[in-house]
Amino acid sequence: MAGTKKIKTALISVFHKDGLDELLKKLDEEGVKFLSTGGTQKFIESLGYKCEKVEDVTTYPSILGGRVKTLHPKIFGGILARRDNEGDKAQMAEYEIPEIDLVIVDLYPFEDTVASGASEADIIEKIDIGGISLIRAGAKNFKDVVIVPSKAEYGVLLDILNKKGAETDIEDRRMFATRAFGVSSHYDTAIHGWFAK
Repeated sequence: MAGTKKIKTALISVFHKDGLDELLKKLDEEGVKFLSTGGTQKFIESLGYKCEKVEDVTTYPSILGGRVKTLHPKIFGGILARRDNEGDKAQMAEYEIPEIDLVIVDLYPFEDTVASGASEADIIEKIDIGGISLIRAGAKNFKDVVIVPSKAEYGVLLDILNKKGAETDIEDRRMFATRAFGVSSHYDTAIHGWFAK
């Protein structure tokens, strides 16, 4: 079927790990390779799954106290590359950029942190940069990539995997992209509201 894409590699970068185990189990059964960073990578490995470190792909450590982990051309190239574009494919080969077909993100809890009465410094540290960038990149390239933008969508992807295996059609990917821009819009609106006060 035209527009059907197989999920082979998943980049997973989440704040809330609850609900992820069932999804990981199904993805692993479907032969999907995991790529992750920091706490998420340790969580995936604690469940007994192999997980490649983002740092091993980028050959760059997590820096600035974890502020910069996924923000790298090898990661964003892997998400944004157009699979039917010869120039993109040639550059992926030239720079050893892996294809990333699925991006699972759950953002830092900005609103919860504000509501808890945390200090300004703590609130600012909960402004997610890498996660929101991954969401936007995955959603922009929905033609080739599945973007799961929050833990609220874990079940939606699991349903698709249970019905179709590790394959999605263009309608599935467009639906996730629509939800992804909803998540990023809500998140930025909350941050703007806090700054405006």
